[in-house]
Amino acid sequence: MIAALAAAACGGGGGGPDDAGGGDDDGAVVPDGVGGPDAEVAICGDGVLTAPEACDDHDVADGDGCSATCAIEPDFACPTPGADCVRIVTCGNGHIEGTETCDDANTRDGDGCSSSCQRDPGWACPQAGTACVAAACGDGIVAGFEECDDADNGAGCVDCHLEPGYWCPTPGAPCEPTVCGDGVAQGLEECDDGNAVVGDGCTPGCTREPACADGVCQPVCGDEVLQAGEQCDDGNPFDGDGCSSTCQEEPGFACEEVTLPDPASLTIYATVRDFIAACGTGARLAAGATGATPPYGHPDFECFGGAATGMVATTLDVDGKPVRVANAQTSSDASFAQWYRSDPDVNKTLALAMTLPSIGAGVYRFDSTSFYPATGQGWDVDLSCGGACELLHSDGNGAGNQDFHFTSELHFWFAYNGTENLAFSGDDDVWVFINGHLAVDIGGVHGRQDGSVDLGNATVAANLGLVAGRIYEGVVFQAERHTTRSQYRLTLSNFNRTPSTCADACGDGVTSSREVCDDGAGNGLGDGSAYGGCADDCTLEPYCGDGVVDAAYGEICDDGLNLGGNASSCAPGCQSMGAACGDGVVQTSAGEQCDDGNTVDGDGCSSACEYEVN
Repeated sequence: MIAALAAAACGGGGGGPDDAGGGDDDGAVVPDGVGGPDAEVAICGDGVLTAPEACDDHDVADGDGCSATCAIEPDFACPTPGADCVRIVTCGNGHIEGTETCDDANTRDGDGCSSSCQRDPGWACPQAGTACVAAACGDGIVAGFEECDDADNGAGCVDCHLEPGYWCPTPGAPCEPTVCGDGVAQGLEECDDGNAVVGDGCTPGCTREPACADGVCQPVCGDEVLQAGEQCDDGNPFDGDGCSSTCQEEPGFACEEVTLPDPASLTIYATVRDFIAACGTGARLAAGATGATPPYGHPDFECFGGAATGMVATTLDVDGKPVRVANAQTSSDASFAQWYRSDPDVNKTLALAMTLPSIGAGVYRFDSTSFYPATGQGWDVDLSCGGACELLHSDGNGAGNQDFHFTSELHFWFAYNGTENLAFSGDDDVWVFINGHLAVDIGGVHGRQDGSVDLGNATVAANLGLVAGRIYEGVVFQAERHTTRSQYRLTLSNFNRTPSTCADACGDGVTSSREVCDDGAGNGLGDGSAYGGCADDCTLEPYCGDGVVDAAYGEICDDGLNLGGNASSCAPGCQSMGAACGDGVVQTSAGEQCDDGNTVDGDGCSSACEYEVN
């Protein structure tokens, strides 16, 4: 027989079978209802399944399926006494088992199905083994690919996607306006450095700027431009859609760049720096002059005339600014260095959003015959000098009195493909740099002049150091220095972004977040021919645990949990009900005294699951 018999009382205390408690002198405890001289004693850890033990794996350790008190632990089955228990619930295997409410084939938190395979509030996990999604837009819980959820589809959050200019700090509550320029990035703001300067990594419109050198940029994931270090860029921060939040292809997906339909317009941010002239009517003294006080008049404005080229070097300096070459249209290197650098003693820095409407396929143009972006917010309304510091002057095109004397600096980025063209028409000074090299040179104080650069010209491209497929920066530096007219026309052709689109393919042998399985060419035919395998649509064929009794494969039950434990539950393996003798689980409620995993007599536990006494 398997279990040792309780020995008759002997020695020491002189007790007998009638001693209180029904115990023996050696201290072994005879379970209630199993008394008598031939009763087996339950000793947890001896590897013998003895009532009232539910399991005995030959040790008294917790956490291995059979506890220190010989109770079966959650998510385990212990079919063979003396042997290790078997985990029947494994979070992350893509099957919903035991007390799991989801299983998305991973054990990450934050994706709707927790590391313990419990579904998070606000999420739905419709197919075991695949990524979870938002349960419903409007439930006040941000889930899935939702950017917000204010519970009422109000302003700022429409169909659970953020609108520009809003952020939603509290899910379920109304959204609030953002303030670009307050130094705090919120909502769809990619950054917010609190200034009006372009070219410093963050535009005045709170979008990120890539840092590029010789066509290689530090990648900005989510800007819809594929850059070195990125495998994809689909323009959003979400995982699970093929292109991750770090712009890497996700398993089972293939991503490719596609050209988007041309938008109706482009918005490019520029920095405007307003100056006060040191010459002409209303001039102020320049710095260094006797009696001069801030804001100083600038000696390059209203003081020169005449068109010129060659006023600047052919490459930018380490700050990304033009470098003066000695000329008769500016006063000094020091004065020119102030044109595109902010200095409150000599200029006032303003942000400008320039909208370029589409004028044809891939062609966008900003065109103004009266370009005065500083009027009403520059030195013309500043009272620091006892009144308006900059006098308004009549515009020669009939636009009334305007604030002349300013510079503008505009940055844009593009993936070079050899079809781009930039054209400029206006006055006064204009210099365009591509990849840090001078591409358009219209210098001096003059009437309207035209300039352009065709990046499809092989010689031009070589001189600018352009290589197809790389990302480059274009910078347009402009100045208005004389009170006659101010005209600005910028035309950009074929400077398009090409974001990534990602798709998964069932049958490629790699399981994506939208697939339960993928065995490649080994996928089944979807007709049940591969029990427990992968169907041709990358879902599972019938399996024990799917909650459906698949009689064709020998299942007699399947309640989706299959833990056994009582007469109405299905035992592991879907081959017997929980109360079946021989399933390795002691069902005391069904009258079982033992269950050693078989229905063989003569081994200590009979075919009726009762103790045998020899």
